[in-house]
Amino acid sequence: MTISSPSTKATLQLDQTLSPPLLTSSPAWQASFSIDGKYLAVCFGNPDTCIKVWEYLGKNSVDTVTAHNGVVGVGSDATSKGSKTVDCCTDTNNTKSNTDHVEWKLIATIREGHSRTIRSVAFAPTSSTLGVPILASASFDGKVLIWEHFADEENVEYNEYDGGSSNTDRLQPQHGTFEPIAQLEGHENEIKHLAWNQTGSLLASCGRDKTIWIWECFLPGTVGGSASGGGGDDEGEFECLAVLQGHEGDVKSIAFALSHGQWGEGDEILLSASYDNSIKVWAEESGDWYCAATLGVNDAAAPPPRPLALGDSSLVQLE
Repeated sequence: MTISSPSTKATLQLDQTLSPPLLTSSPAWQASFSIDGKYLAVCFGNPDTCIKVWEYLGKNSVDTVTAHNGVVGVGSDATSKGSKTVDCCTDTNNTKSNTDHVEWKLIATIREGHSRTIRSVAFAPTSSTLGVPILASASFDGKVLIWEHFADEENVEYNEYDGGSSNTDRLQPQHGTFEPIAQLEGHENEIKHLAWNQTGSLLASCGRDKTIWIWECFLPGTVGGSASGGGGDDEGEFECLAVLQGHEGDVKSIAFALSHGQWGEGDEILLSASYDNSIKVWAEESGDWYCAATLGVNDAAAPPPRPLALGDSSLVQLE
């Protein structure tokens, strides 16, 4: 995002398109950045359901020189040392400029663990602190899996082409793998969304069974967890704190937010949006979670029923 002056509106610029060619018929359901912006995870649905994780390599400076009604850009490709990139366009000016090319590298493809469509992925907010990305995934098979990245520079495997514009090889080196360190069960059927709280000490999941599960997480670097990650016996523990019931339809989306002292004793509340056309506010007091408020669409002015999403611009009223 670039901002030229206070009076100029912020703009977004497309840096790179990641489009694995082997997934042309598999929808991308959700994307999640690690808190430091170094990793990007995307979950894909059927027929080739999987999770793909990219690593941000930084910006690669490319010099472009204009000549003979065309521009040839040459620069070092960050994905493979010594290779060159070439960009061409029509331009009659004999000028030299410098541009930045953003590089993302596919580092892992996760296909095991889940037996049905993977619907949601979310990086724990501890990733930048530890240098070890921890990822949660939820599936229509009713399971939540926790993944940790184990780097292995000696045993290099190869991934398929990541779809980036500067990659020419069909296979890309993969240093290490994402391994499951925990499996959380309890939902009766499809899980539709995941959300971590601000510190990574809580993980919530919701789904078709109209319930919301809240898990206490003792991850490395969080309160109650070990001081460092990287595998071994300190991979983290998970305990179910609450199963929240109250929605009359599928729970589609959840999000933690600051309570600002308005609800409960904790610093955070949990918001949930459902197919029953309501958003519920859940708060914690004396270790117990309860429904503190329900936001619902005004029935008199409401259009035909449709699911609400968090951030929906529809008018809501406090019931």
